[in-house]
This record gives sequence, structure tokens and C-alpha cells, in this order.
Amino acid sequence: MTSTQVWPEQGWALLQLLLVASVSHAEEPVCRQRGDPGNPLLSKDGDIILGGMFSFHTSWKDRKDTYTHKPLPLQCTSFNFREFQFAQTMIFAINEINKNPHMLSNIKLGYKIYDNCGTMDILRAALTLLSGLNRELGEDSCTETVQAILGHSGSSPTIAFAQVVGRFHIPVISHFATCACLSNRKEYPTFFRTIPSDYYQSRALAKLVKHFGWSWVGALAVDNEYGFNGIAAFIQAAKEYGVCIEYSEAFSSSDPPNRLQRIIEIIKQEIKLLATELYKHNITGLQWIGSDAWITDHSLTDSEGHKILVGSLGFTSPKAKISGLEKYLKQLYPSQFPDSQFVREFWEEVFDCSLNRTVNTQKQPCSGHESLRNIESQFTDVSELRVTDNVYKSVYAVAHALDMLIKCDNNQLSFSNGSCTDPKNIKPWQVLQYLNTVNFTTKEGERVYFNKNGDTPARYELVNLQFTIRGTMEGRTIGIFDASLPERNQFIMNNIRVVWGNGLTEVPVSVCSEMCLPGTHKVLQKGKPVCCYDCIPCPEGEISNVTDSIHCAKCPPEYWSNKQRDACIPKEVEFLAYDEILGLVLVLFSLLGVFLTMVTTLVFYCHRETPVVRANNSELSFLLLFSLTLCFLCSLTFIGRPTKLSCMLRHTAFGITFVLCISCVLGKTIVVLMAFRATLPGTNVMKWFGPLQQRLSVLVFTFIQDRIILECDTGTAVGFCAVLGYIGLLAISCFAIAFLSRKLPDNFNEAKFITFSMLIFCAVWITFIPAYISSPGKFTVAVEIFAILASSFGLLFCIFMPKCYIILFRPEQNTKKHIMGKTSNYDIQY
Repeated sequence: MTSTQVWPEQGWALLQLLLVASVSHAEEPVCRQRGDPGNPLLSKDGDIILGGMFSFHTSWKDRKDTYTHKPLPLQCTSFNFREFQFAQTMIFAINEINKNPHMLSNIKLGYKIYDNCGTMDILRAALTLLSGLNRELGEDSCTETVQAILGHSGSSPTIAFAQVVGRFHIPVISHFATCACLSNRKEYPTFFRTIPSDYYQSRALAKLVKHFGWSWVGALAVDNEYGFNGIAAFIQAAKEYGVCIEYSEAFSSSDPPNRLQRIIEIIKQEIKLLATELYKHNITGLQWIGSDAWITDHSLTDSEGHKILVGSLGFTSPKAKISGLEKYLKQLYPSQFPDSQFVREFWEEVFDCSLNRTVNTQKQPCSGHESLRNIESQFTDVSELRVTDNVYKSVYAVAHALDMLIKCDNNQLSFSNGSCTDPKNIKPWQVLQYLNTVNFTTKEGERVYFNKNGDTPARYELVNLQFTIRGTMEGRTIGIFDASLPERNQFIMNNIRVVWGNGLTEVPVSVCSEMCLPGTHKVLQKGKPVCCYDCIPCPEGEISNVTDSIHCAKCPPEYWSNKQRDACIPKEVEFLAYDEILGLVLVLFSLLGVFLTMVTTLVFYCHRETPVVRANNSELSFLLLFSLTLCFLCSLTFIGRPTKLSCMLRHTAFGITFVLCISCVLGKTIVVLMAFRATLPGTNVMKWFGPLQQRLSVLVFTFIQDRIILECDTGTAVGFCAVLGYIGLLAISCFAIAFLSRKLPDNFNEAKFITFSMLIFCAVWITFIPAYISSPGKFTVAVEIFAILASSFGLLFCIFMPKCYIILFRPEQNTKKHIMGKTSNYDIQY
């Protein structure tokens, strides 16, 4: 109890069991027990006593306390034959151990088993087992307690008394208390159990869902603490395994007839109610997965909608066989327990009679010698000893701990003085120490041990609800789950046909989104769980070759994605060839440009002494013609099968030749501007920009481009952009200077033609960028060649065509006087 408030009845229970020391002048000090603790229903003397706590009754008659006198004991009703079977299994195991000469030699086990039908009964029984039954004890031993307590079946009662018992270091071994909270060693330091914690069952259910590929499930629980804890553990485990919860709800009937009814019985009742309502509303197509609280409940067949539960899957404790138990149970007679009122009541209930010692004139008399062999009862049913086997293992776990303690087998657990314990003076805390190291194998080959939290290894049978020939519904074992095995081997399926929900013959599908096939990748849907996603095809050049891929992987540079986007295939070698029409046309235009440039060079060379040629530095004109020839020839490097060398060469040649070309134009433009901007007649400013300086300017501009090419990763987009950017900078500078010189007073203003040529050059390369980016495959090369040829032809025609026209067709204008015109007073440097 964590609260400081005490119920009236609980106060009486505690008061009755307090041990107080009284000292008399005439008597020796003794420990006296106040009140009557109540006798156990089943008991047997022995050297070592084990306590047992079971609920032979599931309810009791209500009473009203006046608080003016001592409350009367509860009047229990409603027999629970299974709990009585648990108690008899405990007795059977103790008898079996007492007969075993190899275990606990010269030591006999006894027992004190209490029945309780309410929380107060359970607490009273626990305190009684702590303090003993003797009313007065000598000063040598002021307590006579049990060495261990077996029980209880319910988690809530166990939580109530295990904390109290734990303060006295008395081990508590439960066979059916599954609450995960009991694994808390700080709160329950002496608690052990031979049934797995709900924590493991919740994780096993989540693994089961993942095992069958179900990633989109709903979760239902009974509206109580047990249900909330179970569903919370399942949801947490499901998320760890990538399973999404569509909805999570708790349900209950509007007003349960008995709120103190055991939780498992509530779950069974609620499942029946839920099945009936779903059946009425014709809700089908669901695959049910259940806990052990209802998956093996035979009474589900009685519910109206039980058919919708056919095909359900769930975990339960494994079936077991206990040799000799059935014979022992069927040989039970009231004479074996002459002091047990419950055994007599049990006998009258089973045979619907009245024993001689009881007063019940409405029933037929019985002798107590009737046989249980021909009686079908839950008490004698040993077909599925699931929980009963846990009771059997609990007894043997304590026996093995006692055996090791007495034999002093485990040296590291020897006590402070280094000696072994006295078999006649065993303390519960000593048994507790050895229980932590228990490790044995049952007759059926099952290994029993406890982990650091007192839990036993999680092992379940996977059960499938199927119809039998008789028309009833029963759980059929289709596999096992063993948490002690490696992760991949924990599920072991039998070769048994599985019946699925809604009559399906194949494993049903339960997903929010279908799996993404290779060639696609998952993109989460906004505002939905991770199990809900869209399958988006991989972009070009990327692939995914597994299902449910999160991202697409890029193909290596030499590879490309196939149409399905699930594999990288070698790139199809596509290039602008000489033998195709487009390549042939570009070659012809390139050669035409070379031819026209050569013709222009020849014309200029033949008339090199004429004023038109000599004006504005004839050396720059010939160097410009040479660079234009290289520009036309440069375009040929872009045609043909590309290689690593050719890819590097084409941009290197392009960058150097075009910079050389624009540098010559820029030099000519500067000459024009400086010559005609001299404000005073006779000022010789051209000495600052004579032929030597013009040559050096061309050399410097070209050297800068060489440096850019060397420093950049030639052949990449960055290197190409750097080369192209520098060319654009020179072209803009040239255009700006030429634009400033366009209105200079002469008859043949070369600055005008340079302005037009730079306009064409800039227009071509500005439109080149978007065209280059958007063009696919080999057409990017064609666009680049077109830009080279167009800008080269623009320079050739705009700058040299007017001069050739004058030289060839208007020789009368090819005179110094005509060229100078109004500027005849200025001295132009030839």
C-alpha cells in the first residue's frame, strides 16, 4: 500500500496480526498475536513451510458494516475450479519432491494454502503467512514465517501484498501475475514469476504483426489499467518495428455487473460483447490478433458473433504435461483433507449432493467416496495445462533453491562466516539469494531460470482460432515464439494450415500504402504516419533496386538509369558525328569561315600598303584574322567521338582563341578612342599606346585567360563558366569603348563596326546559355558550335567586310585624304 489511509476492515486485519511483547512479573516475555488470523484451507506440517495464496471463489456477498463491532469474515461465493486445481498442483509437486531421494534429503516440505475472495482476504492471508499461526512464541524465535509464498493469480492483488512481503525479504513466486510493473526490482525486490511479463507478450504481438507484413493496424483494449498498460507497451513496440497504429481505442460495457471481478474475466466478457456488436453491424474483413486473456477462452463460442473471431491469432502459455497429475486429481477425496471446509463444499458442488456433516436437506446425500474419474470438470481437465504448469515450476524453483542452500552448492553465495546454512534454521532472505541463481530443466525438457528482474524467459504458443468438427471454436497451435532465441529465430512455425480472418486462404494484407517497387522511392504523406507514403519514380540518372527504398542512388558517370529506373546501364555513346547531316552542315560552315578568313587575309596582304589596311594598326588586323581562323577551326574539335583529351582540348582552344580574338578587337578599339579623343592639335598622346603597347595589351589579356584555364578544372561546368565569363568581360569592355567612339568625326569610323560586331557577339552568347542548358545530348555540342561560328562570322563580317568592299570595289576611297576627312589635322599612328 502506498497510501497512508486505511480502510476500516483493513485496519482490523492489521490490528489482528500485530505482534506485541508483553512482560509479566510472573511469566517470561513472549510474543503474542492479537486477533484470530484464520486457519489455512489446506495445510500440512513439514520442516520447511511454503505458503500458497489462491482465489477458490471469485465473488462474495455484500455486507454493511456498522463500525460498532468487529467485521465478520467475507462470505465467499462462486467456485473457481481452476484455482483449486492450481492449489492441488502445488500439493502434488510438494508430495513429489518429498518422495525424491535426490532432492532435499531428510527435509520435508509442508504447506499452508489460503483461499481469498477479496483484497482484504489477500492482505490478511499474506500477513498471516508472515507472522505464523502460533498464538504465542518464545523469546528464542519471535516469528514463525514461511520460506516462500506461491501466488497470487492476479496482478492487482499481487501488487497489493508483494510490497509488504518484500520488506521482510520473503520470496513471492507468481504463476499468473503478468503486469510489467512487477518487474521493478526497487518496488518489488523479492518478486519472481514463472509466466512471462506482459511486456514480452506485447513485444511478441508487435513482432507477429511485423512477421506477416502488417504495417497498418488498429489497437483495442479494455477500459482499465491493465488494458491501458498492455496497449501502451504494444504501441511502443510496434513503432520500434515500423508498424503504424491507425487508431487506438479502449472499450467497456456501460455498467459491469461486478466491478471487482477479475480483469481477465472482464476481458473475456468485453470481447464477447464486441464480437456480438460487430456481427450485428455486419463488420467483416478484419484479422484479429489477441492476447492470452481471451484467445483460448472456450466460452467465446457462446457469443452471438463468435464467427467473426475465426482466424484470430494470439499468444498463450505453452501446453504442458505433468506426469501423474491427472491420476492424482481424480483420486481426490474429502477424507484426505478432513479439516478443510472448502473441500467439502467443492465435493457437494461437483456431485450436487450433501455430505453427512453438512446440513442441507434439499440435496441428495453423498458419502464422500464418489469418484472424480467419470466427472468432466475444469478441475480434472489436464488437456491444456498452460498456467497449471507454471504453478508446478514455481514449487520446483523454490525446491531447487532450498536444495542448493542446504547442500551449499554455490560457493559464491556462502554467508559472511564462510559456512553453509543450518537446515533447521533457514531464513527467507537466504532462499531469496539462491532463487536468483536457480537454473534447472523440467521433466518435459523446459529450462527454468529467472533474470535480474525475476522474470522467466518469454515463451509462447502461437494460437489460431479454428472451427472444429463439432462446430465449436478452439485454439490450434500453429507455432511458437521463444524470446531466448536469436532475433531471427524467435518465430518457429509449424506445418499446419492457418485459417485467416474472413475466410481468406492467403495471408491478408494490412498496409496504409502498398510497397514501393524498385525504380521508385518513398515520399511521406504530409500529416500522416510514416507507413503512409507515395511511391515516386526515380529521376533520370538515378535508380532504386530494392522495394520500399527511401531514396534513389545516382548512377556512376559512365552509366545511366534504364527505363524502369531499377538498374544502371552503360550510357549510349551519343556524339555529333561527321557523317550525320547536322555535323556535316556545321563542318561546312566551319570550313567556309576558314575559307572566307583566308580570302580576307589574302586581300589585306595584297593591299597592305593602302591606307585602309594600314589605318588602326595593320598588325592587329592580321592577328585578328589569324585568331578568327583558329576560332573557326576550334569548332571542329567539338565534332566526332569525344575523349577525355578532346573534351579538355576543345574548351582550352575555345577559351584561348576567343580571348585572343576579343583582345585584338579591344586593342583596335582603344587605338581609335585614344586617337580621336586628343583635344589639342599637335598633342602626341599615341606615344603612350603605340604598336608596342598594343601588342603587350593583347599578350596580357590572353595570358590571363591561360591562367584561368590552368587554375580551373578544365572540362567541367565550373571551368567552362570561368572561361566564358572572362570572354564576356572582355567583350563588354570592348563594346563599351566602341560605343563611346561611335560618333567620332571621320569618314571611316571603325568604332561603329566594332560596336555592331560586339552587339552580335554578346547577343549570341547571351542566348547561348539557356539554349545550352535546355538542349539534350549531342545538341548541346551543336548549340556551342553554332555560337562559336555565329560570333566568329559576326566579327569577320562587321569588321572586315566594309574594308574589303572599299579595297575591291571602291578603290577611290582607299586614300589617306578620304579616310581622314575632317580629321586631317590629326596625326593617326599607322
